[in-house]
Amino acid sequence: MQRLYDFLRRHPTWVDGFWAVILLGISVASGSGMNGSPPRGNEAVSLGCAVLLSLVVALRRRMPQKMLLLAIGAGLAQLVFGARVNPSDFAMLVIIYTVAVSGPRWASRLALAGGLCAAPLAELRWPTMSSSGAGHVAITVFQMVPFALAWVLGDSLRTRRAYLAQLEERAARLEKEREAQSKVAVAAERARIARELHDVVAHNVSVMVVQADGAAYVLDQAPDQAKKALETISGTGRQALAEMRRLLGVLRTGEHEEGGEYVPQPDVEQIEDLVEQVRTAGLPVDFKVEGTARPLPSGVELTAYRIVQEALTNTRKHGGPNAGASVRLVYFDDGLGLLVEDDGKGAPHELYEDGGADGRGHGLIGMRERIGMVGGTLDAGPRPGGGFRISALLPLKPAQ
Repeated sequence: MQRLYDFLRRHPTWVDGFWAVILLGISVASGSGMNGSPPRGNEAVSLGCAVLLSLVVALRRRMPQKMLLLAIGAGLAQLVFGARVNPSDFAMLVIIYTVAVSGPRWASRLALAGGLCAAPLAELRWPTMSSSGAGHVAITVFQMVPFALAWVLGDSLRTRRAYLAQLEERAARLEKEREAQSKVAVAAERARIARELHDVVAHNVSVMVVQADGAAYVLDQAPDQAKKALETISGTGRQALAEMRRLLGVLRTGEHEEGGEYVPQPDVEQIEDLVEQVRTAGLPVDFKVEGTARPLPSGVELTAYRIVQEALTNTRKHGGPNAGASVRLVYFDDGLGLLVEDDGKGAPHELYEDGGADGRGHGLIGMRERIGMVGGTLDAGPRPGGGFRISALLPLKPAQ
């Protein structure tokens, strides 16, 4: 049965043709069975109208507008030649419904008007015997109802189909927008991971290079110092590897839950460890915390850590010999202030401005992007007399 149903849905014209043949047969049988009754008008015209109206049923879905005009023509021929109503006139109801469902608006209105006019014209052409004026009106109204119902059902189905098509279009549009948003989110996540990797590699590799150079320099004269430098290199490498595993794990799984990460993200409390690591690498750093420390949003804590890390990496790489730095963390009522300064004179200010940690324009750009993500502000530039200053304000709540 399901195969038969699918076949009929794929071949609607065959179904309509079958019903057209049935309708034509009923009409012919009805006409031939009334030979003993009073004459019914031009029988040839009646048979021709039955054939035309059956053709209307057969081709109603393939060419609804043309079949509507054909039905109107057949109906007018019946009126003119006196071929009274026969079963084939049921095709008028069918074509009115079909045009109301799928035809253009002008055809739908024409079908409604023609259907409503059919009953009064038929009553005028073949008035009902032994009926008063009120009876004629009642009969006319009763005969108009099927035409009106056929049009109402067809127009309702058209409205429902249009509504469903609109819902499908909206769903498709939302799906495309969702895909676009997913792509934007993926791109943003990749950019975030790229910034994280930049900060991790730029800082830790820089420390390892400095320690390796120092170990090679004092290897013969001071083996203990060389051993300590190698231990620092080992610890720094492990730290960098752990952070890179965390980032790459997020990249592989696409998840942000804490369970999918290898180690926690750096926070404000680890800035002191970062400063101590930089001191061990040979850069004097003065570190102070002002105000009352309190928990901060994770995004603000990570941003603060990365800014200090980037600034100290810049100082170590570009500050020159005998450079020193200072780091200030200030807790305000509505945010966290950062001030990182150095007195380095080993590199021109343009290198800081253009390149940051890698000399290719990613250092300060990454800082501005990070701070912008949490709604903060950044002020970076050279200090009078030499050195560089980075000042940032990170709000506890992002700007609305």
